[in-house]
Amino acid sequence: MQNVPSIPHLSRKPGKAMNQSIEPRFIDTPAELERFCEQLRPATVIALDTEFIRIKTYYARLCLIQIATEDVMACIDPLAIEDLTPLLDILYDPSKLKVFHAARQDLEIFFDRWKKLPQPIFDTQIACAVLGYPDQMGYASLVENFLHLSIDKSHARTDWSQRPLSAKQLSYAIDDARYLLQIYPMVVDKLKELNRLDWLDEDFQQLVNPALYDKDPAISWQRVGSHGRLKARQLAILRELATWRETEARRRDKPRKWILSDDVLLSLARLTPQNLDELAKIHEMPGGVVKNSGAKILELIKKAQALPESEWPSPPAKYRPSADEESLSDLLMTWLKILASKNNISAASLTNRKEIDRLARGERDLSVLKGWRGHLVGQPLLDLIEGHVCLQVIEGRVTARDSKAG
Repeated sequence: MQNVPSIPHLSRKPGKAMNQSIEPRFIDTPAELERFCEQLRPATVIALDTEFIRIKTYYARLCLIQIATEDVMACIDPLAIEDLTPLLDILYDPSKLKVFHAARQDLEIFFDRWKKLPQPIFDTQIACAVLGYPDQMGYASLVENFLHLSIDKSHARTDWSQRPLSAKQLSYAIDDARYLLQIYPMVVDKLKELNRLDWLDEDFQQLVNPALYDKDPAISWQRVGSHGRLKARQLAILRELATWRETEARRRDKPRKWILSDDVLLSLARLTPQNLDELAKIHEMPGGVVKNSGAKILELIKKAQALPESEWPSPPAKYRPSADEESLSDLLMTWLKILASKNNISAASLTNRKEIDRLARGERDLSVLKGWRGHLVGQPLLDLIEGHVCLQVIEGRVTARDSKAG
């Protein structure tokens, strides 16, 4: 679990000029990496980004690691350097804060490749949502809002696996870490002004929870589109086939859809072919799959069909809210919008109507009740449900009052 006693500060004043005099390096040999890591070792705050491609593989292919501190900056080539241990020793050092923007994909790469997550971390995308900026704020918007700079997006779709990389490509890449290091203390100062710095602890701890990245293939059927339209027995077939597809995709390091598409999985679950001829007639079923894996697919279908009803997955419940629940949802949405406006945060970045409906019917394992959202609106929403707060209209405005105040 993430455990950082305090947020480190940079010694220099943040601003546009920060790091502009530092010459970024491109590191593609073990010797250069060793030297760079010696210079990197004193840093307590490290801005970090990665470039990767994920078009023809199951796992993201790490192509570049960008690092920036107050004193050094570099783009490191993991395609040229097989052993990144000197760098990993630093990035996994719990005394050093790693700053990301939209960290989840970067962290997934670390987990998939090294089965370990760097921590502690700070994610400026999450932090900016707490400050009232749009949810899922992009990096270009972050830089524009805090540094008033416009990022050249012409290299956004670069194939980072191609070598050599041009000077412009490397400049674009290092800016993702360079500017992030400048923005980090500015974000921290704003959080402190609003007394919201500690609101982020739970969110950051969740980001470094290995369970977030170590997905069980046996639940992969739940991510198949339109699976909710299947009956329970059909879901049992889908579960077996989706588990096999996920395992094969990982073993062969190929995209899931290259093994079998979602549409084919759904057709197999509905039509339940019993021999290779019937299997080959499934719409969009690849001939190569029938030839190489057809017997296995038929075996899985028969295995699922033989399961007792007690072992079938449950279809998603089709819930019809009562009139009282709909009224409560309406009231909660009103209170949510008031709270959002009061804190200068978009209501859409806090939750949505579907989750509010679940809250109204008694569910509590909800994102709006956790992390910074829980601090900001989760408890007030519960207070309204439990009758501790009342909404009233005064001079045409909806306001809240303590129900015990009379």
